[in-house]
Order: sequence, then C-alpha cells, then structure tokens
Amino acid sequence: MRIRIVDAFTDRPFAGNPAGVLLLDAFPEDDWLQNVALEVNHAETAFAHRLPESAEADWALRWFTPATEVAMCGHATLATAHVLHTTGTHTGPVRFATRSGVLIATPADDGSITLDFPTAPLTAVEVPDGVTEALGAEPLTAFDTGPSVGDLVVELADEKTVRGLAPDHKALAAYSTRGLIATARAEDPARGYDFVSRCFFPNVGIDEDPVTGSAHTALAPYWSERLGRPDLTGLQASPRSGLVRTGLRGERTLLTGRAVTVIDGELHA
Repeated sequence: MRIRIVDAFTDRPFAGNPAGVLLLDAFPEDDWLQNVALEVNHAETAFAHRLPESAEADWALRWFTPATEVAMCGHATLATAHVLHTTGTHTGPVRFATRSGVLIATPADDGSITLDFPTAPLTAVEVPDGVTEALGAEPLTAFDTGPSVGDLVVELADEKTVRGLAPDHKALAAYSTRGLIATARAEDPARGYDFVSRCFFPNVGIDEDPVTGSAHTALAPYWSERLGRPDLTGLQASPRSGLVRTGLRGERTLLTGRAVTVIDGELHA
C-alpha cells in the first residue's frame, strides 16, 4: 500500500512537522497500526479510510505516535488533507470522523489548508512544584488545557527564554497527561508572528514535537485574550520550526498552514 511522509505547517521540505499518511480500505488491528507508527517513527502517523455517503463525515481518521494512539493531532490531519487534495482523492472541504469529533479541513486557492478544531478550555492553575527545575526556566503563569489536549501551558518571560530551553524531558512527564507547552510573546511581531512556543510531550514518546496544531487550540485563546485580536500567527520555535495561523471562533479554533509531500512509497508489511 502507498505510504507518504508529509511535512506539515511549512511550505518547504525538511521543515515543519513530518507525519506518515496511509489511506486504507478499513482500519486493521490496532497492533498493526501501532507497529507501522513505530516503524515510521515520526511524531504521528495518520491512518484514514473512506466512509459511506450516509455517514456524518467523509473519512475516518486515527493518529498514532511511536508509543500510543492520541485523541487529537493537528499536523497529521493537515498532512492527510494535503494528500487527499493533491492526489485528487477528495475535492473541497473534507470531514474527518475522529476521537475528538468531526474535524473539517478546507483547502484554499493559495494551497493552504484550514483546520476547524475544538478550542481547548484553559483553567488557571498554580505552577506545580518542580516545573521550574524540570523546564530550566521560571513560568510566569500556568494553565491546564483540559482532557482533549492534555497539556500544561506555561508562559515564560520572553522569546529568548523559550528558544533557549533545554528541559529534563523525563522530569516533565509528571506534570500533565501529554506534556508541556512553553510560550512567550514575540520579541518583534514585524517578523511575521505574534507569539512563540515549544512543545515537549514525553508521555506519548515525543521529547519535542516540531510543530503542534493541537497545542495552538490552547495557544490561540490564550494569546487572543492577551493581545486583543482573534486572528494571530504562532511560530513553533523547534529546530525544524513552522508557522500556524490561528483564528479564534469561540468554541472552535481555525488552524491554517501548508504542507509538502517529501516521500511517496510502498509499505510491504
């Protein structure tokens, strides 16, 4: 069967976040899906199959890290929509049935794709004991993102601090279901982004995720309130880096980005 590796939230190869994408006739056993994701060994591998016309969505979609299945993944959804549209397998908006409900991906004439995701509920919490030591920087604030995202969001002093983080990944695992999102206001918005972030997810086998769509469902409401605008651009300042345009629409958050297919091959397992 065909397997593709797609770099998401970027317009050039070898940047953004790579995802495996497989279009199937049906979902095989979970062990097989997990083994393929482990073999691909990227942050997520997406598996999708077409649904009957009577269904509430067009395609069923699941995401696996090398270690486990996850409830939500933005970059692998963007990668899957990119494959469907660039191969002519699906035209126009595509509805995905997922563990997080029906998610819609809408292509634009300029080649970008906009994802419609649920906005993460943010609950202010005390900075947990030990986070400063594990992260290597002192948070200004901390927020829980709810069960769907499963992260702790912390704001740091500035962009330089976020970029310079070298955390103890094992120690970070104690503070949330999935991991920790570190963020700060952009030093110079004239560079084309309003805030920066880095994402560390040791509990799902990912020390640092290159560009995380689902994290921006929490970053969008946080920074929209702080900056007073519903539409923003976030830079995830990982070594690969990538841009996510966010649009806060109440209980929904729009995530817009581009994607590039870098490998198109065959899986023989």
